[in-house]
Amino acid sequence: MTLRLSVLDQSPISQGQTGGDALRNSVDLARLADSAGYFRYWVAEHHGTSMLAGTSPEILIGPIAAATTHLRVGSGGIMLPHYSPLKVAETFSLLSALYPGRIDLAVGRAAGTDPVTAFALQRDRRHAGPDDFPEQLSELLAYVRDGLPRAHRFARLASLPGDPERPQPWLLGSSPQSGIWAAECGLPYAFADFIFPGGAEVARRYRAQFVPTPTQPSPYVVVCAWALCAETDEEAHRLAASSRMAFAHFLAGDPIRVPPVETALDFLARRPDAMNAVSQRRRAIIGTPASVREKLEAVRAEYEADEVMVVTITYDHDARKRSYELLVNGR
Repeated sequence: MTLRLSVLDQSPISQGQTGGDALRNSVDLARLADSAGYFRYWVAEHHGTSMLAGTSPEILIGPIAAATTHLRVGSGGIMLPHYSPLKVAETFSLLSALYPGRIDLAVGRAAGTDPVTAFALQRDRRHAGPDDFPEQLSELLAYVRDGLPRAHRFARLASLPGDPERPQPWLLGSSPQSGIWAAECGLPYAFADFIFPGGAEVARRYRAQFVPTPTQPSPYVVVCAWALCAETDEEAHRLAASSRMAFAHFLAGDPIRVPPVETALDFLARRPDAMNAVSQRRRAIIGTPASVREKLEAVRAEYEADEVMVVTITYDHDARKRSYELLVNGR
C-alpha cells in the first residue's frame, strides 16, 4: 500500500516575522505540497497565541485553493463550539462552489485556546456557553449532508448558496469520545496523534462501530503525526530544537514565537527539564527522509490508517518546505 501523505499547517509565526508573513508562508507551502504530490492540505484554528497565525481556516482555505490545483483543501479544523452550524455550513458551501470537489470541512470540539480566550470568543457572555457539541454536529451534518426534516424549524434553510456542491464533512479528535461520535455519524475520522500519542485503540473502535451512510459507506482514518526531515539525523534534530523550545514555553503557559535554532539549542541545553517535559507529552518523528517514512509507516500500521497527515514546525520557512519535499521523495 502506497503511503498517502497530507499536510496539516498551523501557520507558525517565527521570531522576526509578522502574522502576514506566516500566512503567506502557508500559501507558499501549499503550492509546494500541490506540486510534490501531497493529497490534502488542512489549516488549523488556534486563538489567542503569538505563535500561530491560523485563527480562521475559512479565510485561509480560499487563497490556498486558488493557488493550487490538485490538493483537497480544508479545515483541520473548525472548532464548532465557537460558531453557528448554519454559518459554518454556508461558508463552506461557498468554498465548495468556488472549488468543486476539493473542500473538506473537518470540525472539532476543542476550543483551540485557553478558557479566557474561549469566553472572549462567545457572542453572549452572560454565562458560559452550553456543552452541546453533539447537537451542533447533528445540525451541521443536516445542512451539508443529510437534509432537514420538512417539519424542522430550520428546514427552509437547507438550500445552501453553493448548491449543488457540498464540502466533505470530517470529525477531528484526540480522545475516545470523538471516535464514538465519528462512528455513530458515519464520518471520516482524523486522529491527532501529535496531541495524544497512543490513539490506535480509538481508531480500531471507530472502525468496528462505524455506521455507513450514503455519502460515507466505509470508515476512513487519517492519523496526524508531527515529523521533520533533513538530509542528516543531526541536522533534523538541530532544526527541531526551535519547535521544542516553543512548545516548552506553551506548556508553561508562556507562548512565544518560534525561536531561531541557536537560541533554542541554548535554551534546551540550560533547561533539560523542559526538553523532558516536551518529550513526555508529544511524539515527534525526526530524522532522515528514509527513517521518517519508515516511522510514519509504523504509525500508519499502528492505527490501520488510510492516510498520514504531517505537521511540521521550524524556525526557517525554507527548512520546513525542504522537510516536506524530502519526506514525499523518501530519500
